[in-house]
Amino acid sequence: MPIALDNLRVGRRYVLVNQGEVRNLEIIARLLGDNFKVKDLDTLEHYTIAELLQWGKGKDYDLDEMRQ
Repeated sequence: MPIALDNLRVGRRYVLVNQGEVRNLEIIARLLGDNFKVKDLDTLEHYTIAELLQWGKGKDYDLDEMRQ
């Protein structure tokens, strides 16, 4: 079961699976509401959660804290 967006914490790392894509993310800052600025740990690019979910949540959607 995926973690709710309002339970994400700044500085923590998460794995996001959505529509066939797997992304390893670190939460950089909390923006308005359930939106966060995130850093992709594989490409080092910065996104917002809203940008990653703008096309909706697929059947494979999962968001979980990264295991160390």
